[in-house]
Amino acid sequence: MNFYHLSHIDLDGYGCQYLSNKCFNEQHNYKLSSYNANYGPEVKARLEEIISEIKREKFLGKEQEHIILITDLNLTTKEANWLETEATKVGAKIQLLDHHASGEKTAQKYIWYMLDSSNSATLITYEWLKKHYDFDKDGKYTQIVKAINAIDIWLSDDELFEFGKVGLGMISGAREINRTLFPTEDRALKLSLINSMKEYLGKEDAHIALDNNLHQIKKEFFKQKEDNTKDNLVALYVTQLLNQEKQRLTIDYRGYKGLLGYSLGNTSILGNTFLVENPDYDFYMDLSYRGNFSLRSNNKLDVSKMAEEIGNGGGHPNASGGKIKEYKDSFVYSDIKKFVQDYIDEKTS
Repeated sequence: MNFYHLSHIDLDGYGCQYLSNKCFNEQHNYKLSSYNANYGPEVKARLEEIISEIKREKFLGKEQEHIILITDLNLTTKEANWLETEATKVGAKIQLLDHHASGEKTAQKYIWYMLDSSNSATLITYEWLKKHYDFDKDGKYTQIVKAINAIDIWLSDDELFEFGKVGLGMISGAREINRTLFPTEDRALKLSLINSMKEYLGKEDAHIALDNNLHQIKKEFFKQKEDNTKDNLVALYVTQLLNQEKQRLTIDYRGYKGLLGYSLGNTSILGNTFLVENPDYDFYMDLSYRGNFSLRSNNKLDVSKMAEEIGNGGGHPNASGGKIKEYKDSFVYSDIKKFVQDYIDEKTS
């Protein structure tokens, strides 16, 4: 049985995926593929990814049951109609579990659309997993579900409300890994944080203890062999991801080989470290969602000239920046990379 779980990008959305991972991966050993989206066009884009993945599985001859699970996201009638049509074509089932009242019109039309505006999506998902997949018989996830529920639907008198508030900020502040560039690793960080959050339940002044230890909790996720500052640990972790994914991230400028990051920050540390570890690369470029870019080189390319040519920018031979005024942001990295490469090719033609 294959599950494709699309969820929102806040504590409630990741709370749903925390539970589905515990149920499908750990309890039942089903195949689970996870996706996340904010509202707007990204929802349709992720659903298209899911349908494409199911088609690929079928092309490879893997005849299994495919279930599309959507949580903490409401669909428009148009989106739901498209999804039902495409899911029927590939023989997939759909289950949507949500609590946003804005989805009421769509929920009335589709039997697979379960709407309960009185509870958080995490609680709805928890009850659904218990009912259909015999999940959590010993109740060890009950308290974390209650905490997420308390903050998500704002039960300010609930004893777990303040604890849930710390968790809400914990997830919204987890920006160390770029979600567009490395969605799997970003999700792993957030699910790890929720798992650590769960361990504080039952402690005296749990919300204060969790808040006090958030820095160390994050360090534990990024720590490998040796301890260091959190910033250095994150930089090392992200650099390793760049090394692993460099073929996917490679761009070209006038025959020079470069790597394109997206909203990673720490350009000096990441760029210089990557270039030292990968001497076959000539430059490193990090692009922001606004079209601003930073460039680094290691004495192989004068990036001040590159910045001037492609972005009316400048700087130093090994450290420069500029802006692509025509840039249109996307939540799909392959689209970002194509735009940048086409833009560079046009500017240098």
